[in-house]
Amino acid sequence: MSSFSADSAIAARVVASPNHDERRAPIDLIILHYTGMTNVDLALARLCDRTSKVSCHYVVFEDGSVCQLVPEQRRAWHAGVSSWQGETDVNSRSIGVEIVNPGHELGYADFPDAQIDAVVRLCRDIAARNAIAAAGILAHSDIAPARKNDPGEKFPWARLNAAGVGLWVNPTAIHAGPELNLGDRSEVVAKLQRALSEFGYGLGVTGVYDAETTAAVTAFQRHYRPARVDGVADHSTTDTLRRLLAARAALT
Repeated sequence: MSSFSADSAIAARVVASPNHDERRAPIDLIILHYTGMTNVDLALARLCDRTSKVSCHYVVFEDGSVCQLVPEQRRAWHAGVSSWQGETDVNSRSIGVEIVNPGHELGYADFPDAQIDAVVRLCRDIAARNAIAAAGILAHSDIAPARKNDPGEKFPWARLNAAGVGLWVNPTAIHAGPELNLGDRSEVVAKLQRALSEFGYGLGVTGVYDAETTAAVTAFQRHYRPARVDGVADHSTTDTLRRLLAARAALT
């Protein structure tokens, strides 16, 4: 496919990537990433390089402009090894949006207002046309907690929610109190693991606060409690999770 017409009016141009194949499931997720490269030209080159075997549907530039790389009806290759709500072929059920930002390893930067405004418009458009629920707008780190941390704790999820994008509650305040940490073993740990799994994270219920649990808690904090991202399940973390589960249930 050398070219195609953009699915979204938000996309000003098409830069066609050869890296896509057939979907195997209906679309019900939008996954937000950052490019994690020094500049957008390098990012676009990689996303369009047949040998890289990676791609996405949309790229949002720092100035708010948007280009489309893969038609929405096709399966782009952006999620990698990942899972959500027990499903591992996240690529088949999602639209992948790359947001230009150098990322944690290359001088993680604040996201410009124009860029976030464009992400909001794009997500609203995609969600409306594909009937994607608010809870289906996720971070790459949500679906691959042990591997990824994008778009990261600087990404303004609260601002997106205020504009009608994504599921959010104001995080419970952080204060001193009981915590769950790496190595803890208890039914309380199992309860936390069940709640994270119910929310969607790919996590087994073992009753052991292991590296997998730490990664899931860290990913949850990056998205939903970004004031402190440490992988420790304090009251702020667990209560925010409880309230998000209740908020999601109220929407269904």
